[in-house]
Parts: sequence; structure tokens; C-alpha cells
Amino acid sequence: MALELTGKVVKILPEQTGSGKNGNWVKQEFVIETTNEQYPKKVCCSAWGDKAGIVKNLKSGDEVKVGINIESREYNERWYTDVRAWKIDTIGGGQSSDEPSGGYAFGADSGESTDDLPF
Repeated sequence: MALELTGKVVKILPEQTGSGKNGNWVKQEFVIETTNEQYPKKVCCSAWGDKAGIVKNLKSGDEVKVGINIESREYNERWYTDVRAWKIDTIGGGQSSDEPSGGYAFGADSGESTDDLPF
């Protein structure tokens, strides 16, 4: 399930690090307050890996648009829900954490001929 939240950064929580069977990991949590609703809500989002570095560049009060996935898991008969940020954009000319947009045509600048089709 992929969703988007738009809001203002309220707080950036301390970075968490550790190591597991797949190597070292970094997690950075931040709280945003939605701004496009009649009753604003605060949501704590988590950014993992390279996305955690992008959260470090944010400041309280920054306007952001965050692409999120909501995931739940069970542990000892209790359910835990995680709001994971997979895309973080600052509104108003900020930096994007997503992959490069579709503005680049594949093979357009490669200098290769496009007439080499086998049929």
C-alpha cells in the first residue's frame, strides 16, 4: 500500500543504528503534521538506509511531501505498525530522495545508432 502525506516537519528524532544478519542498518524517525486536512494529524515516519541521510538535512518547519508504505507485524501476540518513508520531497524547490524522474530518455545521449535492429 503506497500513500502520500503532505505536511510540516515537527520533530526529528535521534538516529538509530545497529547490525543484523544482513549487515549494518540506519533508521531515522521524524514527525510531520499534515497541513491539507481540516483536522491536522501528527504522523511519525521512519526512513531506513540512504533515506535516513536525507532526513538529517530537514529542519523543523520544513514543508515536505512524503511517499509512505504502512506495514504491520505481529510479535508476541501484539501488532506493531510502521510508517516507512520511501520518498521524501521538500516543497518549494527542495531536494528529492526518489530515483531520477522520467526526464531522461534512455540511450538519448549515448551516441549509438538506433538503426541496428535485427529485422
